Amino acid sequence: MTKFLAEIDVMPKKEILDPQGKAVTGSMKNLGLAEIQNVRIGKHITLEIEAASAEIANAKVDEACKNLLANLIMESYTFEIKEA
Repeated sequence: MTKFLAEIDVMPKKEILDPQGKAVTGSMKNLGLAEIQNVRIGKHITLEIEAASAEIANAKVDEACKNLLANLIMESYTFEIKEA
C-alpha cells in the first residue's frame, strides 16, 4: 500500500449566488482594493489515503467528494493526488 495526499478544492458553481464572496468583494472597495472583483469563496480539503495505486486513490477521493465533501447541486470540485 502506498500513502497518497489529496488536495481538494470545492467551489460554488458559477451560476450559484455566493453571498460570502459578494460580501468580500464589497469589502475590497472599502480597503482601497477596488481592482479585486468577483471573489468566490469555497473550501480547501486535504486528506491522506492508503491505496494500492494512484488510480484506486483517485477513485476513492472522487467517491468521497461526490458522496460527502461537495454538494453537487450547488458546488463543483477538483482535486489533485500525489504520493505522500
